[in-house]
Amino acid sequence: MAETYKMTIAGLERELLRCPINDKLDIAAFIMFSDVELTVACAEELLKKCSDFDVILTAESKGIPLAYEMARQSGKPYVVARKSVKLYMSDPIEVKVKSITTANEQKLCLSGDKAEMLRGRKVLLVDDVISTGESLTALEKLTAAAGGIISCKAAVLAEGDAADRTDIVFLEKLPLFFK
Repeated sequence: MAETYKMTIAGLERELLRCPINDKLDIAAFIMFSDVELTVACAEELLKKCSDFDVILTAESKGIPLAYEMARQSGKPYVVARKSVKLYMSDPIEVKVKSITTANEQKLCLSGDKAEMLRGRKVLLVDDVISTGESLTALEKLTAAAGGIISCKAAVLAEGDAADRTDIVFLEKLPLFFK
C-alpha cells in the first residue's frame, strides 16, 4: 500500500499520496480535480486572505478549478495561462517555466485578448501549490508583459521553503519528505 500524508486543509481532512521525486525526496501529491468540497472551501478561505483584485490569473491546469471557484465566489473574471499557443490565439505572449512536478521545461501563453484583460488591472495570481516558485514566476512575467499589476499571490499550499516566503498567501504548509 502506498504511503500517504494526512492533513487538514480549509477545515477538511485529506490523505495525500506520497510520490517519489528522486531517491532522496518524496512530495505529497495535492490534487484538487474532482474534489468539489475541497475546492469550494479552499476558494472561500483564500479569498479572505487576498488583497483587492480585478482579475484572477492561473496556470493550466491544476489551478483552474480553484481559479474558477474563486471567480465564481468573488464575481470577478479569471484568465488561464495555457501550456501552448492555440490556433485561436492572436498576438500571444509566451514565457518558459520549469515545475517540480513536470519532467520537461514548458511554456505558459496568453492570447492578446486575454492579456488585454490584465492590462492596467490588479491581478491575483492563483495556484494550487507553490513549491519552487517557478510557475508563479512565469505568471508574474506574463502579468508584467501584459501590463497588469500584481495585487496578491496565493496558493492553497506552500511546499517546503515556499512556506517561508513573505510575498505569498496560503492556507497550509506542505512538508517535503526527505529519505
